[in-house]
Amino acid sequence: MRLTRKRLCSFLIALYCLFSLYAAYHVFFGGRRRTPAPSLRGLRKGAVPARERRGRAEQSTLRSEEWNPWEGDEKNEQQQRLKTSLQILNKSTKGKTDFHVQIWGKAAIGLYLWEHIFEGLLEPTDVTAQWREGNSVVGRTHYSFITGPAVVPGYFSVDVNNVILILNGREKAKVFYATQWLLYAQNLVQTQKLQHLSVVLLGNEHCNNEWINQFLKRNGGSVELLFVVYDSPWINDMDVFQWPLGVATYRNFPVVEASWSMLHNERPYLCNFFGTVYENSSRQVLMNILKQDGNDKLCWVSAREQWQPQETNESLKNYQDALLQSDLTLCPAGVNTECYRIYEACSYGSIPVVEDVMTSGCYGNTSVYYNAPLQLLKSMNAPFIFIKNWKELPAILEKEKTIILQEKIQRRKRLLHWYQHFKTELKMRFTNILENSFLRNNKG
Repeated sequence: MRLTRKRLCSFLIALYCLFSLYAAYHVFFGGRRRTPAPSLRGLRKGAVPARERRGRAEQSTLRSEEWNPWEGDEKNEQQQRLKTSLQILNKSTKGKTDFHVQIWGKAAIGLYLWEHIFEGLLEPTDVTAQWREGNSVVGRTHYSFITGPAVVPGYFSVDVNNVILILNGREKAKVFYATQWLLYAQNLVQTQKLQHLSVVLLGNEHCNNEWINQFLKRNGGSVELLFVVYDSPWINDMDVFQWPLGVATYRNFPVVEASWSMLHNERPYLCNFFGTVYENSSRQVLMNILKQDGNDKLCWVSAREQWQPQETNESLKNYQDALLQSDLTLCPAGVNTECYRIYEACSYGSIPVVEDVMTSGCYGNTSVYYNAPLQLLKSMNAPFIFIKNWKELPAILEKEKTIILQEKIQRRKRLLHWYQHFKTELKMRFTNILENSFLRNNKG
């Protein structure tokens, strides 16, 4: 009996010890294993509806929080790649700094530069606003653009070192206005409020731009670089460069986006001509030739005897429709060979037929460019039809009648692609010229 009791007590004590050890094990070790599992399961169960509510963005975040057995190796690789990328970036940008240029648009060609070539935006969008501005970055050059009637000398803050002034020097009244701006800007340079000044000039159609000579740096002035419209004999690609006339932004000609129908639709007219017919000009010859063989019935022609500076909404729409619905756009020389019509036709994929003759006053620098007039366009291989005499037109129109639509579509594509490349190339050239000149002078 005693033996039985002793065995029972020993068994109970052993059982108690085993239970104590079991409890201690769970307290000190079991919790470490079990805690993550319920927590992870709880996360997943609770996360499912949250993902459905919050969408894909949070799915990737939650997945990234799940355990990844290769996480350490991946982090090391990412850190190494980041380190290598930073080394390459630092090496490529070593010695380079951001370059800031402000453009003061005081002529309508400024809008062609900003909206068509730089593809920049302006705020506000209202074209009648007193003050409009925009920003654009080309490479490491930061451009800001200001324009409008409220941009007046001395009435706005100048907090930049480099300025491009866009001016109109086409006629006497415009020259007087432009001179006031140049005197103001030159004073800023002389008082060290500006470091560098360049000008984009809508020149005189006879290339009579002598008035600005005194402001060029080579003549003791402050204008380091001059970009001038028309085939001026001054162009040397050192401090004087040619700039395109562009579209008639002063008549609200828009930035045109190419469309499927612009490329692929059959166009009902062989050609178009909208413009002023001056007495005893080649335009009169053109009109007479169009009347021959009934070609004027195949082309959309709207001639006027007197030049009109402004368009009505109706006349602008008719003109744009003519460009869009004609395979060719006739571009006779006016006072100058270069005209807005050339660039406006390019905008709509209508091939310009250009009268390739030099007008009086503009001779071009034939020692540098053998292909004046229109040396800028020709140097960039413009896919136009160039003619010396409008008597060549009937043969061109006869050939046009035989061209199938598929060939015309490919021709339109080539023209639109060229025109986009032309504008992009101008933007890059312009920027490179500024950087090379301004930054070199800073070092000097």
